[in-house]
Amino acid sequence: MLTINKLIPQGRGLAAVLLRRATTVELDWDLRQKSRFEASDSAGRQLGVFLPRGTVVRGGDVLVAEDGSLVLVRAAPQAVLVVRHCSDHGSPFDLLRAAYHLGNRHVALELKPDHLKLEPDHVLADLLRQQHLIVSEANEAFEPEAGAYAAGAHAHAGHGHDHGHAGHDHGHDHDHDHDHGHADGHDSGHGHTH
Repeated sequence: MLTINKLIPQGRGLAAVLLRRATTVELDWDLRQKSRFEASDSAGRQLGVFLPRGTVVRGGDVLVAEDGSLVLVRAAPQAVLVVRHCSDHGSPFDLLRAAYHLGNRHVALELKPDHLKLEPDHVLADLLRQQHLIVSEANEAFEPEAGAYAAGAHAHAGHGHDHGHAGHDHGHDHDHDHDHGHADGHDSGHGHTH
């Protein structure tokens, strides 16, 4: 079994030729949420994936094996519910309202300009239909939003800048006031009252 313990988000910094040579692995959302799992790549190799706890693997990410080989992750098609607004009885605002209510229930959601995707749940499907939304079943890749406070949310947000915290958990806010608690009673020059 080939051990993998490194992930390159979206293959950033890798040459296109390397990505074309990489083997691939198709993983559904359930598996991509786990930091430890086993899978087989397109070359038939058994992979033992051991990533830092809280890591979420996304389609397009690249796993780096212990032998230096690269494995491109593809989001495997899986059963999903596709939710659209009904042009006859509603408006696009109905979709926005549904996203709000599903978010309050902590439902993993993939947001698209004209539809939502979520994992199958007949209770939620009925609830959405009662709100005059069209709910259909499909077999598609599922890439739900990371969420504002999810570990790795910065890595996949796509806003193209670095906060200088590479490799650190982002489960904190960015208000960097510090209580220095100096024992000598002197002002540290940071403008804090001690």
